[in-house]
Amino acid sequence: MNELPNTVIRIYGCLRTLRNERGLSPTAELWLPPEGRKAAEVAQELDLPLEKIEGVFCNHRAYDLERLLKPGDEIAFIPTGVPGPHRFMLGIHEAGKGHL
Repeated sequence: MNELPNTVIRIYGCLRTLRNERGLSPTAELWLPPEGRKAAEVAQELDLPLEKIEGVFCNHRAYDLERLLKPGDEIAFIPTGVPGPHRFMLGIHEAGKGHL
């Protein structure tokens, strides 16, 4: 694709460590089509291991990896291992059940 990046993805926790080990930035810029792409597809394009991703924050809400990400969305992948109380406060618990 020759399209310019239109979306920034932030990466934290063990996923950030993995990118650092590969000499990559903790942020990535990608081009997303207007109809969007599933978060799982974006993670695979970034070579992030799906088994280390619990969900995705999209515009400040937690979702599962089936969420369609669209150009300009504020995106951050949620690594596994987020402590218990934070899971509820951030909405990760419900997102993991596929409710969101």
